[in-house]
Amino acid sequence: MHYAYPARKSSNPPPYLPRASRIPTIRRSHLRSIALFGVVIIVLIWLLSGGSKHGKRHTISGKPAVVVVTVFDDDDVSVYHRNIRENRMRYAEKHGYGTLLAKASDYDLGGSPASWAKVPAVRHAITKYPDCKYIWYLDQNAFIMNPHLKVEDYVMGASKLESSMLKDLPVVPPDSIIKTFTHLKGEDVEFVLSQDKEGLASGSFVIKNGEWAKFFLDTWFDPLYRSYNFQKAETHALEHIVQWHPTILSKLAIIPQRIINAYSSSDHGEQYKDGDIAVLFARCAGTRDKSCAKESERFSQQWRTSFSRA
Repeated sequence: MHYAYPARKSSNPPPYLPRASRIPTIRRSHLRSIALFGVVIIVLIWLLSGGSKHGKRHTISGKPAVVVVTVFDDDDVSVYHRNIRENRMRYAEKHGYGTLLAKASDYDLGGSPASWAKVPAVRHAITKYPDCKYIWYLDQNAFIMNPHLKVEDYVMGASKLESSMLKDLPVVPPDSIIKTFTHLKGEDVEFVLSQDKEGLASGSFVIKNGEWAKFFLDTWFDPLYRSYNFQKAETHALEHIVQWHPTILSKLAIIPQRIINAYSSSDHGEQYKDGDIAVLFARCAGTRDKSCAKESERFSQQWRTSFSRA
C-alpha cells in the first residue's frame, strides 16, 4: 500500500508576522531623541558645575608685571631682617610689583633643609598673583641696590636676553658636557639665573609665569629629588634636573652673574659694583664677624640713599 508524499515546503516562505506588541518599534523610533536629550542634560550639568571654567586656560594679564619673593628664617625679627623686608617693599612699591615675604615654616618640606622653601614659595606666588608676568626670587641675605632697574626690561626683555644670555656654556662649570642651547631666542626663555664659581647660583632667579613654570617648579620640588640629600640641597637638585631634562634646559638662559646676582665679595663669584641691581652676601654666617648682618652694614645706607633719590 502506498501513502501520499507530504507536500513540499515552499522556497518562498511567507514574511514573519508582526509582533503583537508595538513597544520595541516605538523605542527604536525614539532612540535618537532620547540619546540627544541625555547629551543635553550632561552638558547642562557640566556647565552648571563650573566645568567650563576648569577647561579654559587662564590668560595672564601681566598685572603686576613682577612679584618679588623672599623666604626668611622662622621667627627672626632682628633689625637686619626688618631692613631686608623694607628693602623689598620699597622696591616693589616703586614699580607697582607684588611681594611675597614668607617664612620657611610656611611650607611642608618633609624634613628637607629650609633652603628648599624657595621652591614652594615661588609656586605660592603664582597662586597668589595668577596674572603676574614674572616672579623674581631673591634670597633673604641680599639687598636690592638699584631702584631704577625694572626686572621685566633689565633682565627679561627679549632683546636684553638675546645679547646677555651665555650660549653653548657648560651648565655646571668647568667641564659639564651638557651646555646651554645655542639657538634659544629671547622670547622663548622661561627661566633665568646665573652661575658663580661653584655652579648654578639659585640665590636669585627669574621665572616667567605660566604652565611651564608650574611644571618646572613641581618637578624641582619632587620628593624624589629632596630624598637624595644633595650636599647643596635644592641647588644641586636643580643642576641635576637641568642637565638631564631637555624640556627644562630648552627654556633656560644663564646670564652674567652681575646682572642679577652680584656678591658682596669676590671669594665665591662676581663682586658687586655700583649700578648693579642687587648684592647678595654669599656664604655669610649667622653670627660673629662673618655674620650676614655684619656683612650687610656697608650696603645698608647705600641702598637707602639710592632709593631716597629715585
